[in-house]
This record gives sequence, C-alpha cells and structure tokens, in this order.
Amino acid sequence: MAETIISTEFSSEMQQAYINYSMSVIMSRAVPDIRDGLKPVQRRVLYAMNELGLNADKPHRKSARIVGDAMGKYHPHGDSSIYEALVVLSQDFKKGMALIDGHGNFGSIEGDGAAAMRYTEARLKKITQDVYLADLDKDVIDFVPNFDETEKEPEVLPVRVPNFLVNGAEGIAVGMTTSVPTHNLGEVIDAVKLCIDHPDVTVEQLMEVMPGPDFPTGGIVTNRAELAQIYKTGKGKIKIRGKAEIEYASKKTQKDRIIITEIPYTMVGANIGRFLSDVANLVETKKIPEISDILNQSSKDGIKIVLELRKGADAEKVLQGVLKKTKLEDTFGVNMLAIADGKPEVLGLKQILEHYIRFQEQVNTRKYRTLLERETKKKEIQEGLIRAVDCIDLIIEIIRGSKTIKIAKDCLVTGNTQAVRFQSKRSETKAAKLCFTETQASAILELKLSKLIGLEILALEQEYKKTLSKIASYEKILGSRETLQKVIKADLDKIKQAYALPRKTKIADLKEAVFEESPITKMDVVFAMNRFGYVKMIERSVFEKNFETIKEENRVIFPCTNLSKICIFTEEGLMHQLKMQDVPFCKGKDKGIPIENLCNYKLETEKGILIVPLEQIKEKKLLFVTARGAVKLVDGSEFETIKKTILSTKLSEGDRVVHLEICNAESVVLITNQRRALRFHIEEISVLKKASLGVRGMKLEEKEEIQFVYCLKEEEKIAVPIGRKKVELSKLLLKKRDGKPDQL
Repeated sequence: MAETIISTEFSSEMQQAYINYSMSVIMSRAVPDIRDGLKPVQRRVLYAMNELGLNADKPHRKSARIVGDAMGKYHPHGDSSIYEALVVLSQDFKKGMALIDGHGNFGSIEGDGAAAMRYTEARLKKITQDVYLADLDKDVIDFVPNFDETEKEPEVLPVRVPNFLVNGAEGIAVGMTTSVPTHNLGEVIDAVKLCIDHPDVTVEQLMEVMPGPDFPTGGIVTNRAELAQIYKTGKGKIKIRGKAEIEYASKKTQKDRIIITEIPYTMVGANIGRFLSDVANLVETKKIPEISDILNQSSKDGIKIVLELRKGADAEKVLQGVLKKTKLEDTFGVNMLAIADGKPEVLGLKQILEHYIRFQEQVNTRKYRTLLERETKKKEIQEGLIRAVDCIDLIIEIIRGSKTIKIAKDCLVTGNTQAVRFQSKRSETKAAKLCFTETQASAILELKLSKLIGLEILALEQEYKKTLSKIASYEKILGSRETLQKVIKADLDKIKQAYALPRKTKIADLKEAVFEESPITKMDVVFAMNRFGYVKMIERSVFEKNFETIKEENRVIFPCTNLSKICIFTEEGLMHQLKMQDVPFCKGKDKGIPIENLCNYKLETEKGILIVPLEQIKEKKLLFVTARGAVKLVDGSEFETIKKTILSTKLSEGDRVVHLEICNAESVVLITNQRRALRFHIEEISVLKKASLGVRGMKLEEKEEIQFVYCLKEEEKIAVPIGRKKVELSKLLLKKRDGKPDQL
C-alpha cells in the first residue's frame, strides 16, 4: 500500500492530540462515573475479584493474583496503580464504607504504607457482594469489550447506593480535579428516599436528613451555614477540626493535658507526623512554650495524641494556638466532578441524587424485565409439564413408539403421528390433537419418572402458582414507575438496616480559632553556622564566655537580635531569607539544626558569598560584581521581603556573582585571572534595581574573568600578592569605569 502524506498545521495536530489525551485521562482513569461512583481501576479490581469468586465466605487470595488478573484482563496500566486502588478500597480510615477485606499489612492512618502485594491477601466484603456486585447475571448493565477484545467487562457496576457520596472520590485529571467528601450511608439513603417522594425537594430540605459530610476519621465540621451553598453548586470549602478535650490536672496527672482523639480527614497519613513536628516547632520557637511534652499514644484502637502542659499554663489558649497554627483545623476543598451522561460535569447534591435515581430505575427495569422473561419461560414449561401429567400414559406410548427423539418431539408439538407406532387407534387419535410448544416438548422429553410421584406433582402445581404470582408482581413493577420506586426504596431500607453505621463527624457552626501570640522580647544574640550548615542561636553572655571555642567550631558568626532576618546571598544570584525566630536557642556545644530545614538554601549545591542580618543592609547599598565584569549598586531596602527566596540580581547566561559587600568605600579594584587590574571611583557605578543586569565595569578578553575585588577607603593602603610580588592597590592609577586596565 502506497504511503499517503497528509499536510497539516503542526499546532492544530498537537492541540488535537492533547485534547484526545486529556479526555482519555478524564474518562478512563481519574474521574469516577456518577452512576456507580467508581473510577475504572476500582471497578475493574472489584469485578476481577468477583470473577475470581473471592466472596466474603471464601478464603483470602494473594493480592498479587488479583492485581495480575485485573491488569491482564481489564486494566492495561502499571501494577502499582492497581494495587494502590485495591489498598485504598480496603482502608476504612479513607473510605466511608471499605469494600475489600484485607488480610495483612494494608497501611495505617499514620501514613505507613501497605506491604508488597506478594505478602498481602484480600477478598470482597459482604456489602460489596450484596450492594455493588449483585444482579450482574440479570442483564442490568451493558458489558463492553476489554482493551484487547478478548474479554467482556461491565461498563458500570449496578451499585444500589449512591457510592459517589458514600465513599467520596479524589482524582487529578488534566485541567480538572475531583474531590468529594464521604457521607453517612444511612443519611444518604434517607436523602434518596426523600428525593424520590418529593422530586421538587430543595437542598435545604435534603440537609434535614443528610446534614453534611461524615468523615471516617470523625472530627467536627465547623461551617454548617456554608454547606447548603456547597451542596447547591458542588464547589466550596468545608472547614474541619479535630476533636480535642482539655483534661485538667488531678492527683493522677498533676498537669493539664490536651487530648486529641479525632483528627481532620485531611490529616490522614503522613500529615499526623507533620502535625507532631509542627507542634514541636511551635514549642522550640517559643510561640507556644506552654507545652512541655508531646505523646503519640495512637494504636489500632484509635487516635490518641496527648499534649502535656506546664504548670500554670492557660489550656484553652494553648488549644486555640494549636488549632490556629497546625493542621488540627483545616479545610477540605470540595469539587464534585463526575462523568455524567458521557462528559465531565460538576454536580450539586440534588443533581447527584437525580442521576442515581435515574440509574436505579434503569437497572431495576432491566432486572425485572429479565426476571419476567425467565418466569414466563418457566411458566410455559410448568404448564406443559402439568398438561403432560394428565396424559402421561399417551406420552410414554409416543416415546416408546418413536425411533428418534425428533420424531417424538414432532408428534408432541404438531400432532404428526405418521412415524410413530401406536398400540391402538384411539391413542393415535389422541396424539394427533397434541400441541405442546417446542420448549414444553423438550422439557417433557427430559422429564424424570421420579417427578411423577404424587408429592412431586403437588409441588409442581404449587411452584406454578408461585410463578404466576411472580409474573404478576414483575408486570406490576414494570407497568408503574411508582411501584418501581417503591421497590427501590424497599431495597434501600434493607441495605440501611444491614449496613448503616452511626454518624462519626459532628456538624456545627463554630468560630474560627483565635490565637494572639505573646509579644517576643527583643534580645541580643549571636548567629552561628558551622561548615556542615548547622545553625544555632546563642545568648550573647554564653558567646562571650565561650568565644574561642565557638569561633573555632563555626564558619559564620555575627551578632544580631532574636527578631532579625538573616539574608543569605549566593553566587547563583539568589537571596534566601531565614528568620532568627525559627533558629533554635542552643548552648555553646550544641550542634543546632541544618539550615536546609529552615529555609531554601542548599549548602551542597549553592555557594553562599554573603550572610548578613537584614537590618545591617536595608539603609545601605550593596556592591555586586560578576565574573563577566558586570557591576552595580543596589539599595539594601530592596531585599525586605516576606518570601523565603528571591532573585538578588539578574545574571547573563553562564555568569555568576563573585563579590558582594556593603559598600562604604571610595574606590574599587577589579583584578582578573590574567593579572589585569582596573581601579575606579565607586561613584561611577550606577545604582540599579535588583532585577537588572548591571553595567560593565571592565572589558574582558576571551576566557578572562574577574577573580578578586577590593574596595578601598580614602587613603587606605592594602598590599595584595599577585604572583610572586606584592602590589599596593592604592598606588594603582584611578581610571574611568570600563577603561583600559593595568597589567600587573
């Protein structure tokens, strides 16, 4: 086949390719379907487990086997993402209703990861069988080909509850995210029933039975007044707070304690460790010095974090400070995005329930239509068998007189007696009047003689009556939407009775935590940093007593105050800022903490050329000199900022800062690596903004760089070694900036 070259615009081709990729991620990976509230990977894991027969009453099976089946048959992506989905579906601290029963290490609420899939085992929970995977054999949903068209998989699971609300959802797609909080199963069911009974129900009325989210970690939702707007629009922020109680001093404890027994949902995982670290930092920086000890006594029985207070501490004030300064009070961003009618859409609460009700009506219609077809076929067979019992002798005579089953069946269906040998003419006449259906004839020919016992015949007649009753019931359900909805509500009532749990999260309107930090008394201190980048703050009196030792052990030492901000200028043209309040108070021999823990300065990859307190430079000018000969003066006030890292100067490609100092000199001397020097007045250097490149201080030849910079005060004599001789810089002729340099 000859090649065809299609001429197209590159930008439009890229745009279309990106749109296709985006839609693939949104539809096939990151966003759940509104009907079953599941992402494709979750749906496929549950279906693969169902196909493996991993029911709640069966033994657990290795997770690796489940992941292998899901990946090989339905989900052609990485095994780690499939296993992660399986793990999350088993964690009752992340899901409102865990759907998988995990056996082994499936992680913890404190952020411990699950063991490798070769070690853990899993099976389905009973609720998953009864509520998520039931009726798959009744043609209630469509099956579609898998990725290589060798298997069939469900387009959506026939979930009987609004799983999108019950278990929530989190996902990051391309250009959009979904974030749905978990809700209480019983309350969601009540909201569905209310929506069925009153289609014009308002969000406020729905919230009377479903007041808000119910997180598996408990806690308190503190902005009840804002929930109605969130449920109307599908977007907003839910403010959540952990449950903390003050235990006042007693003979047993002797100190006041703050006991945290429930955490915000956003703190699940590694954020518990971060919370403990944040509290410790508040104590170290003396923002909340009243806390004397932090104890994490959490176990498999639940969360228990104890903050012991010093004697005389105001426990209520400390609690407000912890709420304000840590993640114990946090926000959960809500964006109820789902795939609805084949496209991503942000949905409000009522829209979600309406989509669910419509889906349940479709599922139940298909279910009862299938059941009706089955019962109708059953009725046909039962009627045939009952008729056959009345003329069983004739049927036996036909069977004995037929050479093949086909001849006997033809006689039963059409009354054709030509090929059948009868014992009497009377029997032949009766046989000619038979008119069973094909299905009835097949059932009669397969009938066992044991079924002709009196009790069996009676049971057949009773079963026939039950079949007629079922048919009438199914026809009634299919014939009336009202009856269909009654059936849906009855199913929901059974699910609620069997699986609903009490609410864990309290819903309230609480004021935001208020904490006024005690003013910090200003005091003179010394900043010290050793060659490994460990920093500490030392009291001035301690420094003076141990001056020699501290000077030997540290690379950078200078006096400042405990309220100072330290500016760290690097040769890469950056300025990192460090607050002295964050630096721990230490004794002379204490090591301190790595500077990387307090600011963005990386000692291993960045070279610091000036470390100085902000108050020493903000009313002065800084002289910048780069390797390629650019010079400029910058007002120190430009470096007053709340950011941790800013650009201190703009650099051309391949350039770097080689010299930076507070400028209080008369002239400057630039010396290159080729022993050329130029001395000129400081006044000739322009005062520029920090984001500028600077002006040329000296013309450089190829591969020549500024190596040394010296600032000279009036009549100051400095002699520097250049090669084998010493050069007195003050004797160099004063020239113009960018003038001809002297060869040394």
